Amino acid sequence: MRRLSLLKYLSFASAAFVFCSCGILFGFLLYYGAPVIDAKLFFGSTRPADALFRLLPVWDGIWPAFTGTLCLLALTMLMALVPGIGCGIFLARYATGRTKEFISLALDMLASVPSIVMGLFGFVMILMLRSTFAPNATTCISLAAFCLALLVMPALVVTTRTSIESISASVVLTGNALGFSESQLLRHLLLPSAGHGIMGGIMLSMGRAAEDTAVIMLTGVVVNSGLPAGLGAKFEALPFFIYYTAAQYTDHDELLRGFGAALVLLTLSATLFAASWMLQHIAEKRWKGIK
Repeated sequence: MRRLSLLKYLSFASAAFVFCSCGILFGFLLYYGAPVIDAKLFFGSTRPADALFRLLPVWDGIWPAFTGTLCLLALTMLMALVPGIGCGIFLARYATGRTKEFISLALDMLASVPSIVMGLFGFVMILMLRSTFAPNATTCISLAAFCLALLVMPALVVTTRTSIESISASVVLTGNALGFSESQLLRHLLLPSAGHGIMGGIMLSMGRAAEDTAVIMLTGVVVNSGLPAGLGAKFEALPFFIYYTAAQYTDHDELLRGFGAALVLLTLSATLFAASWMLQHIAEKRWKGIK
């Protein structure tokens, strides 16, 4: 009985520690970052309309970094979603024996790779391309997205696999009894039932891709490049802007801009999480037939 009480108090203390840590972090960023969030932080001396319609470049605001982060995140998820979820389905439903063990071991090794090593992998890959059949190859937003996709893919695979394997066997038996084919079983029963867990993996992957700095430092991010000009162009990103400002700021106002950018990045991540949760909630209601 005493052990249960101790465990109960320990769990309450752990929850309070997490809540207080998040509250302190958010409060710190709000205190320093909120006062500087305005049109000048995003667009600098450029008129917002000219920046939004790409009539004039923005060189003293975070708008190019904000846009670059969105583009990088979109490319990363496009590269990671189908292989990650597909591999999770394969491991949960079809892989057996040594094939399953080998793929699981490869995923564990990929998940343990530090982000800086993944960035070095992308950089070395460009050097190899230059020395072989692509002498003009260079670091760019596509390379950064590819390396980030490799970095976040294990989370997608594991959450998809775990979510499908945790579905009750009665659901599969019901589908088989109704004469569902394997594709119909996946589409109409297994994936909707595992949707909450899969969406959780997607949100974790999006958060990791949005905040990572080490990978993009070696694969194409720069301080000033303007809006992304294409898949093979250099780009700006909020994580690198925050890192560079913290390391190179020259006055207090410039440091406050870094806090403002950090708060914008945090808000962007929270908005993406909320949108993902809303989409998952709507899909779950449609699957259950709730209007």
